[in-house]
Amino acid sequence: MRRGKFHDAHGISQRQLRVGELIRRTLAEILVRGEIHDPELNRFSVTVGEVRASADLKVATAYVSPLGGREYESLLELLNRNKAELRQILGKRLELKFTPEVRFRIDETYDQMDETRRLFSQESVRRDIEC
Repeated sequence: MRRGKFHDAHGISQRQLRVGELIRRTLAEILVRGEIHDPELNRFSVTVGEVRASADLKVATAYVSPLGGREYESLLELLNRNKAELRQILGKRLELKFTPEVRFRIDETYDQMDETRRLFSQESVRRDIEC
């Protein structure tokens, strides 16, 4: 660990976490308000679960999912198609020296939670846990 830097267990700095959360909130707000000039994208209700900023803060990966959990690929295509406009709006709102490039990925957290619940509901797994 370098002197003067505060990192969590995964090597992510506090600054990366703060910037990621700032971008997440701002991006979610932009999408909720329908500020993008694309009616196809504005028809989606999008959840921005997490944004991870790179160590140099030049790239931000946004984990998104459509409300209702359908049309993942359509959502990714629309977000990527409107990436430049999203970055421009983010740049105006964020008080950062540099506006990061935003990359979009599907947030699979909810799917993983459903699978975990399904596994824990199995009789053989419950029996192993209780022993």
